[in-house]
Amino acid sequence: MTSLVTTARSVPLSARTGATRTLDSSVESAEQRFVLWEVSWESYELIAKALEGRHVRTTYEDGRLEFMSTSGRHGILSRLLGRFVTVLTREFGIPILSCGDMTCAKESALRALEPDECFYLENEPLMRGKDEFDLAVDPAPDLAIEVELSPAQRDRMSVYAGLGVPEVWRYDGSKLTVNELGADGVYVVKEASRYFPEIPMSELARFLELRKQMDGNGVVDAFRDWVRSQV
Repeated sequence: MTSLVTTARSVPLSARTGATRTLDSSVESAEQRFVLWEVSWESYELIAKALEGRHVRTTYEDGRLEFMSTSGRHGILSRLLGRFVTVLTREFGIPILSCGDMTCAKESALRALEPDECFYLENEPLMRGKDEFDLAVDPAPDLAIEVELSPAQRDRMSVYAGLGVPEVWRYDGSKLTVNELGADGVYVVKEASRYFPEIPMSELARFLELRKQMDGNGVVDAFRDWVRSQV
């Protein structure tokens, strides 16, 4: 692994301070981050391959590679939001392909990341039966979930935009926002999801808090009952 890391050169961390570093580390709660600069796409692919199966999220953009370890709370919230998506697709009769935190990478855009959860909805029929995905020829997931409990060194939304993900749900520990990709390549916050327009999405945060009072199945059952009351 050391030989892979040495492919990244030290570059100025900040034009303001003039500091020069290869790694930048920050810790908030149980989540840790550090950054490599001037990483080639080929080196990124080698590093990503070496990290397969480990609980480390990577974000690659134009030679900048950020690593993040996730907390238990992060995983609980992202999985629960993923289960909410499954409930919504069942109740609305929408086909779904759940891809979890698979690596979404597009060399032509020099962008790559692992969402907390991602799904094919509109494009599920096109992707049905596939086990491997290539965003050079395949569409990006229709929906991604992004749990943000600690500040990233860089906003990952520009990476999602470069990959062409139509919608991203962002949850910061208290508030959930729906972000829809516009024709100009910029995300706009919406009141409702393009896939579930009847559902007031801000209410999902309330159901996430129920995890403090009941088990996961109980939360999902309560959410399902509420969804049925909305349609």
